[in-house]
Amino acid sequence: MPNLPNTRHALGEPLVLPCGAVLKNRIAKSPMSDSLGNGAGDPTQAQARLYERWSQGGVALSVIGEVQGDHRFPENTGNLVLGPHTDRAALKTLIDRAVIEGAHLWPQIGHAGALSHLPISQPVGPSALDLDQLRCAGMSLENIQALPGMYAQTAACAKAAGFTGVQIHAGHGFLLSQFLSPLFNHRDDGYGGSIEARTRIVLEIIDGIRRAVGPSFPVGIRINATDKLEGGLTEADSLKAIGLLDQTSIDLIDISGGTYFPGAKASSDGASESGPYFLDFARQARTRTRIPLMVSGGFKRREQAVDAVAGGAADMVGLARTLVLEPRLAEVWTTQAGGDPVFPALEAPARGGVTVWYTMRISALAEDREDGFSLNPDAAMRIFEERDAQRCIKWREKFPDPPAPSQRSMP
Repeated sequence: MPNLPNTRHALGEPLVLPCGAVLKNRIAKSPMSDSLGNGAGDPTQAQARLYERWSQGGVALSVIGEVQGDHRFPENTGNLVLGPHTDRAALKTLIDRAVIEGAHLWPQIGHAGALSHLPISQPVGPSALDLDQLRCAGMSLENIQALPGMYAQTAACAKAAGFTGVQIHAGHGFLLSQFLSPLFNHRDDGYGGSIEARTRIVLEIIDGIRRAVGPSFPVGIRINATDKLEGGLTEADSLKAIGLLDQTSIDLIDISGGTYFPGAKASSDGASESGPYFLDFARQARTRTRIPLMVSGGFKRREQAVDAVAGGAADMVGLARTLVLEPRLAEVWTTQAGGDPVFPALEAPARGGVTVWYTMRISALAEDREDGFSLNPDAAMRIFEERDAQRCIKWREKFPDPPAPSQRSMP
């Protein structure tokens, strides 16, 4: 367990990761789907400006979520794709503008699995699913055994491009989260059953990435404390998985929770308005691992972040919507005693409307026009969906090959 920082200066103290890399303070921009790619897997000038602003605002680390290693299974058409089709010049611009003032920039490497974007994907998961709002094919053993190589290749590409680390996405209901959850992983081979077996592919991916990037390159992971679904990943099993992660070369464990499965509760549902969502779980996780912990979700006030770090529950705090409301918040919180953002009261009849409102405010930040941003959630949803439809066309033009993952079965 690392030494606890001084309470007064807790957020401003550097954090040395196990690989030797240093994060200059204890505030990270948590991964969000910024949806600012060009629709063909490449960065845009707006995206470069967005991460430049967060770096100028004092964050120690920004994580771009999520970045695809396999273009066949994206979470969103605004996501980046790292691979042979990547626009290297645009990627260099993004990295050069964001890796400034001591800030790190990591891509969150992901595979959306059963949640792959339907207009441009044929979703797959650890097991075939036939639910009211969710259908996917089950992966063959060959598909699963190919995953460590894909993740390793993507991480190596990230390192070569100039990113300063990577994060593995094993949360929020995407593919690796599906493997961890008994609700979605019904396999009867070595990748299903006990939590040890359900964690196996994650451990193999970590090993593959580490061999590809070497010992001194930061490798983090995001994992759910709980899926918030009946029959899903429990806190008890998640703690066991964290114990297994402790035996690996991971440098930073980012604790979050919830899923994007249709009908699932948001992480904020049922959570106290007065505090972060997963701190109690993080305190338990602290007893299972020596690896630094980052906790994301629900940090709205500086005192909450200070208490989490100074009290030892977290080594880093991950901020998302707070940094969308105030991009210089890291600088404020590490140097001042106040400066908490004011959260708007948003009403969104459509599910996901609030999330989309924040996504469209991200676009306003990226274009330096947030002062004039006045969309309501319904208008934001309409604009977002229109933009997505256009990007689906561009995605299919860039990646015309059909998904053909040698699927096990489709219900």
